[in-house]
Amino acid sequence: MRKSLVSSLVAAGLTAALSLPAHAEQKDHFSVCWTIYAGWMPWEYAQAEGIVDKWAEKYDIEIDVVQVNDYVESINQYSAGQFDGCSMTNMDALTIPAAAGIDSTALIIGDFSNGNDGIVLKGEGKSLSDLKGMDVNLVELSVSHYLLARGLESAGLSERDLKVVNTSDADLVAAFATPSVNAVATWNPLLAEVEAMPSVSKVFDSSQIPGEIIDLMVVNTQTLADNPAFGKALTGAWYEVMATMSADDEAGRAAREHMAQASGTDLAGYEAQLAATRMFYSAKDAVAFATSSQLPETMTKVAEFSFDHGLLGDGAPDAGAIGMAFAADVQTGNADNIKLRFDPSYMQMAADGKL
Repeated sequence: MRKSLVSSLVAAGLTAALSLPAHAEQKDHFSVCWTIYAGWMPWEYAQAEGIVDKWAEKYDIEIDVVQVNDYVESINQYSAGQFDGCSMTNMDALTIPAAAGIDSTALIIGDFSNGNDGIVLKGEGKSLSDLKGMDVNLVELSVSHYLLARGLESAGLSERDLKVVNTSDADLVAAFATPSVNAVATWNPLLAEVEAMPSVSKVFDSSQIPGEIIDLMVVNTQTLADNPAFGKALTGAWYEVMATMSADDEAGRAAREHMAQASGTDLAGYEAQLAATRMFYSAKDAVAFATSSQLPETMTKVAEFSFDHGLLGDGAPDAGAIGMAFAADVQTGNADNIKLRFDPSYMQMAADGKL
C-alpha cells in the first residue's frame, strides 16, 4: 500500500547510495516494480497476460514486471537502482527518489484518488471541526497525513489543533476497533473496513481535493533518455490494458475480475475501489491532466507540505529546494536542481496512435 518512506531509507542504509548519480546507458533488458493498489493492478494483468512481453518484443527489448509485497521496499529498491521504474504516488516521488538526488520522470499518470483516501471519526453526524483536540491515527508522513492537512485547512484548523498518532497501516483497522481510538485517516481497502463499522462518520475524503493524490509509473530519467523504446513499450502496454479493462463487455469484466482476484478481493470489491479512483483510461485524458495548470499548483502544495514535515532533506532551505519540470517548459522550485519531471510525451504518442 501507499505510505511515506523517509525513515525506511535511513533504516535500510540507502542514504549514501542514493546520493550517487544513476549510471544509465543503452540496454535491452529492463525491470519495473509495483505493489498492490487498485490503480496499479493493471501492471499485474499486463504481465500475466503477456501484454508487456508483446510490447517489449515490438521494440526488441525485454521488460520484467515484478511485484514487491512492501510498498516501502519497492521504492527503496527503485531508488537504489535495482529497478528502472516503480509505481508510486506523486508525493513519494518527490520526497524519496527526487529528494535523494535521483532524477526521476513520471512516465504515466495512471489515476488520482477520488475517494479512495479518507478520514473517519466514531459517532454519527460528525464533521471535520470535531477533530479539534483529538488524536488522529494514521501512517505519519504519508498521503493520509497530507489528506488530513488539506482537510484541516478547509475547516480553518491546523495540525496544531490535534495530535497525530503514527500507526502502521497493518494496525489501523484493529486500532479503530478499540475504545481508545476515535479518528483515523487511511486509504482503501482499509478505508472501506473502517467505514463499515457501526456509528461512524466519514468527514473528509480525497474527492474533495481532486487531482492531488496521484498514482504514477515513475522511471529513471537518464534510463528513459538513453532508451526511449523502454518508455514506448511500457506506455503501449499500459494503454492496451486501459482499453480492455474499461470496456463494458465480457473481456473487460474478465480483466477486472482477474485484477480483483490478484489484489485479494472480489469483482464487486475491486469495482468499488475503481469507483473511488479517477482512472485515466484514455491517454488523451491523461495528457490533458499532465498539461493542465493544476498539476504544477498541486505539486507546489505537496512540496510545501513535504518541506514543513522535513521530507525534502535536512539541507533543504525551502519548499522549492527540489526543482520540478512540467509540460510546456513550466518549472517550479530550484531550476538548477530539477529532480522530478512530468513528461507527457509518451502518453501523447499513445493518444496519437504513434506507439
